[in-house]
Amino acid sequence: MFKLSRYYSVASFIAILAVIIVLSLYYRANAVESLMEHQTRTNVSLAQAFANSVWSKYKAFVHQASAIAPSELPDRNEIKQLQADIRAQMTGLNVVKVKIYNLDGLTVFSTDPSQIGADKSSNSGFLKARAGKVASSITFRNEFYAFEKVIIDRNLVTSYIPIFRQSDDTVGAVFELYSDVTELIDELERTTWHVVSGVALALLILYAVLTAIVIRADNIIRSQEDKRKASEAKVRHQAYHDPLTGLPNRASFCERLDEAIKRGHRTGKSVGVMFLDLDRFKIVNDSLGHDAGDQLLKVVAKRVQAVARETDMLFRMGGDEFTIILEDLRYAEDSARVAKRVIDSVSQLARLDQHEVTVTVSIGIAIYPKDASDVEDLVRGADAAMYRAKQAGRNTFAAYTEDLNVRAIERFTLESELQHALRNNEFVLHYQPKVSLPGNGAIIGMEALLRWEHPRLGLLPPDQFLTILEDTGLILSVGEWVLRTACRQNHAWQAQGLLHTRVSVNVSAPQFRDRSLVSIVHDVLEETGLEAKFLELELTESLLIENTQEAIAIMDELKNIGVFLSIDDFGSGYSSLNYLNRFPVDLLKIDQTFIKHMLTDRKDAEITHAIADLAHALNLGLVAEGVENNEQLTFLRAHGCDEAQGFLFSHPLPVEEFQRLLIEGKLQTTAELALADTRDLTAEA
Repeated sequence: MFKLSRYYSVASFIAILAVIIVLSLYYRANAVESLMEHQTRTNVSLAQAFANSVWSKYKAFVHQASAIAPSELPDRNEIKQLQADIRAQMTGLNVVKVKIYNLDGLTVFSTDPSQIGADKSSNSGFLKARAGKVASSITFRNEFYAFEKVIIDRNLVTSYIPIFRQSDDTVGAVFELYSDVTELIDELERTTWHVVSGVALALLILYAVLTAIVIRADNIIRSQEDKRKASEAKVRHQAYHDPLTGLPNRASFCERLDEAIKRGHRTGKSVGVMFLDLDRFKIVNDSLGHDAGDQLLKVVAKRVQAVARETDMLFRMGGDEFTIILEDLRYAEDSARVAKRVIDSVSQLARLDQHEVTVTVSIGIAIYPKDASDVEDLVRGADAAMYRAKQAGRNTFAAYTEDLNVRAIERFTLESELQHALRNNEFVLHYQPKVSLPGNGAIIGMEALLRWEHPRLGLLPPDQFLTILEDTGLILSVGEWVLRTACRQNHAWQAQGLLHTRVSVNVSAPQFRDRSLVSIVHDVLEETGLEAKFLELELTESLLIENTQEAIAIMDELKNIGVFLSIDDFGSGYSSLNYLNRFPVDLLKIDQTFIKHMLTDRKDAEITHAIADLAHALNLGLVAEGVENNEQLTFLRAHGCDEAQGFLFSHPLPVEEFQRLLIEGKLQTTAELALADTRDLTAEA
């Protein structure tokens, strides 16, 4: 908003400053000019007085001086007599120097003997005086005086004055007088300062008065503007919000949904629309009255807002209908989870004055761009899905497409079953060995991999349930179980004399961000008896760059315990090499997507090569995962990879099979054969 006082204060201050500067300069210039005129008249009078007293006596000498060698002039008796006469005339005057020039420009006389004999025929002041005019100039202290070629410490007015012959009024010689006006200039500056100060004070008082007036006017204008904006905001709020619940209304919903779809189109992310309709709301409204119905609508609005995501937008469409816009959906099934939370929250007992009622909600879901590509079709789809939910018995949700329904139901089923999986001992660990490439292929490590022995679906890999674990927060307890189980098993194998090497455990982003991670690792090692050097924690590159400084601090604490740290899936993130140098890690694990395509994609091969060089430069160990054939092994071994794991050596194995492998030593034989093949291929190349 335009602020009158701000612009006035700046503009007027600049104007006042300019007036003061111009006034001071103008006053000083006029004063100096007046001083010059006065001093010039004084110098003319003094020169005429000097001429009257000495000119008749020395004019013949002055006219004939050009015939005398300049070097001899200072020693002439006439000069000495003239010096005495001029000095006598200068007594009591402010004249500090007198010079006499003949018409040839020769300095016949000067009260400064060193200047006698100098040629001033080209001097502009001399030439003007020889032409019959007076020439004056002022030289201020500490300025360089060009004619004298010195820096003076006085304020001087210099006048070149013609001396006329009485016989024919022609110029017979030129006098130059130097008058000291230092005291006059000092007085002039003091007077200038007093005048300017007085004017400045008067202007500043005027400025203060006018500024106060402008500030008052500015406050009035701003107050009026604030009232206008508040009024406009109130009108707009009333136009776009429901007066009962305070939620955005139908008009706002259409605008926001259109904006959300445009953002989704730009970003490539899904947008969900949920239609909510309260079941049997009319019964409550008719039996308990409209006031109770209004109270119930407010309760429902608060409950839905409490369980919706921060990015979700809730609207009241009218009556007992609500809508929710869900942006940035990672998976279409995420909308179903929101619907489930809304259903659970709304169905809780509600107290309305003296009555306790229970109300349920039916929800319809449609997803952009899967179900529709514009606002109208998306709304129509969500509305149709809501009626399907009504037909299914109410207090449930339905999706516009059957596929989403099936996936959502399956996800909710898995989410519910995961709640009991840990308690029912349904999780197991499989172990995949890591082999040494520079050596003979012996097992030098193993990775603990989580599996779910689902009672209905069988053995499930983590990609089918890990996201649900993270979304529900179960990942913390399950992650701690994985860590404890892997350490206990490794210690048991060491106690049997089967293996003395590291077991690596993946740490998820929620685990790493949890403040208790370091203490959990410490407690697990103490509880299981496993030495810290036999535990390796695998951290993904992406989680380390979320808050690099905090990540480094946590890693330092883990290193103080003594565990190994590795960066998993290296190359898939965007970590800075500067930070990588500061990460206290021991190993880099090349992302298996590079391993998979490095023999057919030149860029993946170059990236793998670059990661190997980087690891060696930073003195870090290098691990390749996903190795499936001898050609890949040959490439990795040629580029100095230290460890490898993959189907070429072994699939992840249950505890019993992995233990049997250790006892029988079959993996070692397989690894030796694979490494032998790579050596043979290298030799042939």
